[in-house]
Amino acid sequence: MAHCRLLTFNIAHARGASPLHQSLRSPARFRTNLLKIARLIVRLEADIVALQEIDQDSSWNGSFDHLEFLREHTGLAHAVHGVNNRRSGRFQLNYGNAFLSRFPVHHHENVSFGRGTVGQKGFLFAEFDTPAGRVPVVNVHLHHNSRAARLRQVVKLMDFIDHQRTHRRARWRTGPLICGDLNNPSRKPDATAVLLGYLEQFENYVLLPKGRAPNTFPSIWPSRALDYIYLPGTCAETQAVVVRSYLSDHRPVLAQFDVSPAEATPPGRTRPPFGP
Repeated sequence: MAHCRLLTFNIAHARGASPLHQSLRSPARFRTNLLKIARLIVRLEADIVALQEIDQDSSWNGSFDHLEFLREHTGLAHAVHGVNNRRSGRFQLNYGNAFLSRFPVHHHENVSFGRGTVGQKGFLFAEFDTPAGRVPVVNVHLHHNSRAARLRQVVKLMDFIDHQRTHRRARWRTGPLICGDLNNPSRKPDATAVLLGYLEQFENYVLLPKGRAPNTFPSIWPSRALDYIYLPGTCAETQAVVVRSYLSDHRPVLAQFDVSPAEATPPGRTRPPFGP
């Protein structure tokens, strides 16, 4: 049995919860905030961390690799960056989605929804070798203000999953776990509902977080649920919580679940107490 904790977090280029653009913040401020994010990840005992709006090398927030900084300060040895925005020259911008993981990454692919150099969204797919077997995870960031764009992007994601199911499904221990910033408020679901309906063609899925406090944005006074985790029925004992945090304009979502191995394996680490 593998006990897994999956955290999804839009870190907003490490600028913090302030509405000020990242270009108006000092490089020291980014490092300070990233260090706080690293401490939060460690405190939550996350095994896999899906990050959105994380920079690889951007002039507007210090020109250093934010993922590598987090890897060094969390102790999570495995990191994959999916850059969806690439701009070189005097004012370079390179950012997108990323994974940090306690588990080795067997395979990964990044898909951008377009070719823009600023504001482009996409998704990052990775297969993690957990103690229970190979677990596929998708980290996605959808369009923030266009329902039509979100639906087109979800169709592209579903086509990608169809292809992966055809060619890689035999190696998976579970169906794909999907998480990220879907930018689709729960009060007017479009992309989130379409994606859930698609996934339920294959097996039972649960959309998290649930309950009285699913809102994740803005972090100071959350009024919209934008950040989600989809878990397949093969993940047992699922729990999820929105973590109270002011390190970004989004609050992170943490899910805990069990994955059973295909065959009996020696017991791993004990399941930690759940909560933020």
